[in-house]
Amino acid sequence: MIELKSYLQGKWQSGGGVPVELFDPATGRPVARTSTAGLDLVGALNYARTVGNPALRQMSFAARAELLGAVSKALREAREQLLDLSVATSGTTRSDAKFDVDGAIGTLAYYADLGAELGDRSIFVDGDAEKLARSPRFCGYHIKSALTGVALHINAFNFPAWGMAEKAACALLAGMPVISKPATSTALVAFRAMEAIVQSGALPAGAWQFIAGPVGDLVSALDSQDVLAFTGSAATARKLRTSTNVIERSVRLNVEADSINAAVLAPAVTDDSYQMFLRDTVREMTQKAGQKCTATRRLFVPADQLERVQSDLCERLAQIVIGEPSAEQTRLGPLATRAQLDEAHRQLKLLRDEGAKLVFGDPERVTLESGDAAAGCYFGPLLLRLDDPQNAQHVHQVEVFGPVATLMPYTGVEQAVALVARGGGGLVASLYSDDPAFSSAALLGLAPHHGRVFFGSAKVADVATTPGMVLPGSVHGGPGRAGGGEELGGLRGLDLYLQRTVLQGDRAVIERALGLR
Repeated sequence: MIELKSYLQGKWQSGGGVPVELFDPATGRPVARTSTAGLDLVGALNYARTVGNPALRQMSFAARAELLGAVSKALREAREQLLDLSVATSGTTRSDAKFDVDGAIGTLAYYADLGAELGDRSIFVDGDAEKLARSPRFCGYHIKSALTGVALHINAFNFPAWGMAEKAACALLAGMPVISKPATSTALVAFRAMEAIVQSGALPAGAWQFIAGPVGDLVSALDSQDVLAFTGSAATARKLRTSTNVIERSVRLNVEADSINAAVLAPAVTDDSYQMFLRDTVREMTQKAGQKCTATRRLFVPADQLERVQSDLCERLAQIVIGEPSAEQTRLGPLATRAQLDEAHRQLKLLRDEGAKLVFGDPERVTLESGDAAAGCYFGPLLLRLDDPQNAQHVHQVEVFGPVATLMPYTGVEQAVALVARGGGGLVASLYSDDPAFSSAALLGLAPHHGRVFFGSAKVADVATTPGMVLPGSVHGGPGRAGGGEELGGLRGLDLYLQRTVLQGDRAVIERALGLR
């Protein structure tokens, strides 16, 4: 049994009391345990503020970039161990493990390259001088500089490596120290990743700390110079938003929550675009066992193409091999925990009770090519069909966090956009079209409701990524139900950790302070 420790104030520490056990969702066997009882978590916050923050703030962007490059290298060297561990203990196939681990390595490397381009400065000068009086001597410069606190990152269970790295990359490059708290159920992979980072010796003291378990009431110790970034359920996000301390001290809060993402197939598509739609839909349903915040949940197709699309999707889903994650032929492993499995069944019932009909799969009977269905948290791919989405509610509000999607008809671009918008705000919407007029109307109609709109067509079918691929150069987040937050997006991802300030006064003195003369 592996004991997960927390890395706080420069050393690995174990908590006391009754530990929380982590289980392999493929076999049900315990694989690790952890506890944070008795650990000085508030002390870790103060250590980051007083030790880590000054060390990072005095460094240039280029110097911080070197740190990120070294961290990326450390994870790259530990890559095979992390992949093996993910497959053996987290229920992920090797392909899904690569999606997570390689995403972490690549994102850190991306931000290392960005930082190198920023050079020897340590703050941003945001635009030219603003003339504030008749004399040009009195002017204003807008700058962006790192906050003097600490970034507390609370991450989701589905991407223990990438989720941790993508938040940390932006904060560290901005000049702010990080405390990472992974979801406990999959914290083993994050723990091993953090071990590799610490062993590399790349980071100054206090720059990156790690909590392997519950954080208790740590949020109440944050102040106005701190940042809280959360990825997870909308229910937990609501609790964080309404925290007395977050409200009274105006603690910066970024939320990336669940999202009922949709894909729209246009009436006019070439075969290349149609095959792209089918391929992407099946991948988004089954990658990470459908446990992705960017997974496609609602499929809107022209009413006269409903039967064809249903038949083609069922044919492709029938080829998905379900089983033990380590088996070479397996494409779909178990859900992450027994609680996730129970919740998926509960949410599925809500959709079916409202009239969604099952057209592929059996939620009560999963056929495995390998593994133990009774011991594991297996949940096979399911395709539902709902013929009257306009008069339904749950399909636009309830997310089955597993390999499940619902097929629905629409008539006209306005109706398609309106139906997608009923999701209340999403991380990503997908459009597949080769009709310029339909594409223009749909893209502009979908944009206000999403952080990202993926546009698939014949011209990009052989080069495009998939809708669920979160790239560091594009923003990740979305309005409304999706949390209202924004991460990544190149240098935009640093803004969460920076204060925009206007310096007003003698132009010569201000420019000298900013290194402009």
